[in-house]
This record gives sequence, structure tokens and C-alpha cells, in this order.
Amino acid sequence: MFENFYGNAAAADALARMISRKRIHQTILLAGPEGIGKATLARRFAAALLGGAGRIETDDLSLPHNAAIVADREKWAADKRVQEPLFFAGHPDFLTFPPDGPLRQISIQQMRLLKDRAQYLPLHGQWRVFLIDHIDRANEQAANSLLKTLEEPPPYLVLLMTARNPYDLLPTIRSRAVPVQLSRLSEEEMTEFVRARGLSDPERRIALADGSPGLALSLDLEAWDKRRAAMLALLKVSLSQAPFSLWAAHSEKIGASRSERLDAYLDVMYSLLEDLLAVATRRGASAAVVRNIDLRREYDSLAPHASFAWLARAVGKVDEMAGLLRRNIQKSIALDAFAVSLRQP
Repeated sequence: MFENFYGNAAAADALARMISRKRIHQTILLAGPEGIGKATLARRFAAALLGGAGRIETDDLSLPHNAAIVADREKWAADKRVQEPLFFAGHPDFLTFPPDGPLRQISIQQMRLLKDRAQYLPLHGQWRVFLIDHIDRANEQAANSLLKTLEEPPPYLVLLMTARNPYDLLPTIRSRAVPVQLSRLSEEEMTEFVRARGLSDPERRIALADGSPGLALSLDLEAWDKRRAAMLALLKVSLSQAPFSLWAAHSEKIGASRSERLDAYLDVMYSLLEDLLAVATRRGASAAVVRNIDLRREYDSLAPHASFAWLARAVGKVDEMAGLLRRNIQKSIALDAFAVSLRQP
């Protein structure tokens, strides 16, 4: 039923059965790691209900013109974003509400707009379908506003939500949604996806994407390598395998750049720590599987200095920074503190 959708056959099957049996749940939560196709599956499900797949696909946030709209709004004044809540509506009966602003949150204004638009009957057919992409980024006010719609949804409204971790949501929202869990794709599925899209550097993209077709498709390898060089320097300094001056040069550039987001650097750091853990725990055994396949020699030299306890602390520090992203913390200061707190004598 859902053409050109890769992996997660069980999740796709569950949604297809809803349609074939004409038992459509009004609130559905698609959960799983970033970039594995949650919003894509939501759009395909909506297209099966509403028709007009081409118009629905224009809401895809990865499309360049949509990504440009989202990025441009980060520069807007807060009161302007309040006056013009962000949504996409390529199809008259399908609306997408994505995270907005420099902190990429779902706002209360968006949820109030959703409640207002939910009052209108479908223009065509039986259903209206709304997608809230990354509902786990809703602030408390937005979540409470959405809850009012979930308590008494109109009979024609189907609300689709996506989230990395469903347990980041209010229990009252989670309890009102039918969960559909998605997982990372297998290496075979990723190979099929990358081959079908004709992507460059297929082996490296598959390794870095770690089962995420969305990441494999969107990955800018040049930008990744630039961020990775900075995070590798930070890692060496934190392990006392390089002087602090090695990191200071990167820190200054990162702090001066307004376009570079801290979460992009944290994603790279997570991948380095994951690789280093794999190498450190498999010393003397067969070669560990790593995502950054061209850094094996670097890992071999760092692994003897990275104890499990140190790696656990390092991951905890990155988790702390990730948790503070919504508070708009300073990139370079946060990363400097990472090195200082973990640097070994």
C-alpha cells in the first residue's frame, strides 16, 4: 500500500490494516529514532486516506524550499512567529505542524491554530488528517493545549504524531494515542535504499546513517567531516592526549558561527563516543564495527586511555548538553566545559 517506503514492514502493515478494515484510530503516535521514516509513513498513510499523494508530499520538511522556510524563520522576531504560526498545507485536508524557531519547538500558537482548523469539515471525502512532527518538542503550554483537542476530537479528524521517545510526552497524551513503533533499518534495507536513490559514497553513508535512511539521504559529508575534526580534537583534549590549544582553535570558530547548531556537533560526538566504546571494549578481539570507518587508527590510539567509567561520564555530559538545547546555551562555552570537566591528569 505504501510505495517506496523502506523498512519497518510491521509498522506499515499495522497502518495498512487500519485502512483495509476501515477501523481508523483518530490519534496515532509513530515513535522511533530520527530519520527512519516516521513522517514519511505518516504522509503515505494520509495519502491512502485522502488521495492526492503528490500534494501531501509537498509538506516533506526535507525538501529544500521547506527547509529554507524553517531556517529563515529562526531569524524572525519572536512576536512575528507568534502572529504567524508555522504549518504546511499542500493538500486542503492535510496539515503539517513542524518545530519552529531557533529552539525548534512546537509552540502553543501552533496548537491553538490546530484546534481552530480542526473545526472545519473535510473539503473532500471523509477525513481530515493533521501531522504534528516531533510532538516531543512541544513545550508544556503547547502540550496542554493539544490535550484539549485529543479529549474530544471531531469524528472526521485523524491526528498523527511523531516522536523519538514516546516517554518524553505527557502520560495523558501518550495514553490517548495508538503507538506504532519504528526501528532502524537493517544493513540490507539501507543498501537497497541507498542504491535506489543513487547516493554518492554509499558505504560511508550507510555506516554513518546507522540504519536511518533520512540521515543517509540528507548527510552533507563535507560538513560532517568539518564538525568531526572539531569533535575529535575535543575528544583528544578531554582524554589528555593533546594540548588544550588544539581544541581552542576549533572552539573560537564554532563560537563565531551563527549558522552552526550545537545539536549537529552533539550528533557527531555521540557517533565518536559510540565508536570509541566499541573499540575499547573489543581490544584483543576481532575488529569492532564502527560508524566512522576511516578513523580506526585514531580509535586504536585513543582506546587505551578511555576507560568505561570515563566513556560513561562523557556520554552523560553530552546528554546534559542535549537536554539544555532548548535553553539556547552557548555552543563554545558548553563544549569548553565538556573538555575541562573530563580532562584527565
